[in-house]
Amino acid sequence: MQQTTWNTKELTPGQLSERSGVAVSALHFYEREGLITSRRTSGNQRRYSRETLRRVAFIRISQRVGIPLSEIRKALGTLPEGRTPNRKDWERLSTIWRVDLDQRIEQLTRLRDSLTGCIGCGCLSLASCRIVNFHDKLGDEGPGARVLDVNLNCEASPDGEGCENAYETAEADSAAC
Repeated sequence: MQQTTWNTKELTPGQLSERSGVAVSALHFYEREGLITSRRTSGNQRRYSRETLRRVAFIRISQRVGIPLSEIRKALGTLPEGRTPNRKDWERLSTIWRVDLDQRIEQLTRLRDSLTGCIGCGCLSLASCRIVNFHDKLGDEGPGARVLDVNLNCEASPDGEGCENAYETAEADSAAC
């Protein structure tokens, strides 16, 4: 492997990948999504500025805490002239994202606490499981797994009676069961 000189002003995709720990394909994806930019050489090869390392680090840290790429793109779009986020920017953005993160933590905690009995057996017993999808009611909300969005505080009878509001989304968590 060739030794990379890290004091260069621009990095090839391979150098940026090696330095950031992010696959070249992910860098190309980030670029297609408008999260990072590159310039093209006369030979049509990509070159990234060294500041792109900080942008990639910002993207990866944001993803690690659960921020969707669409939100990361919006956040990066608020920076003047595509500037790389600095400490002050991170503090401002993390304050904005904190509410969403706190809601997700609360939701995951409820899910974890409710699944304690189900995880061991895996049967999702109709008699005791709070997240069973009675009569496929969640199918009316659309495709895919929706169980994480249910109100896990509902005490349903074995046939699901008395738990009509248990299938409302977490955003409408004020529903009483």
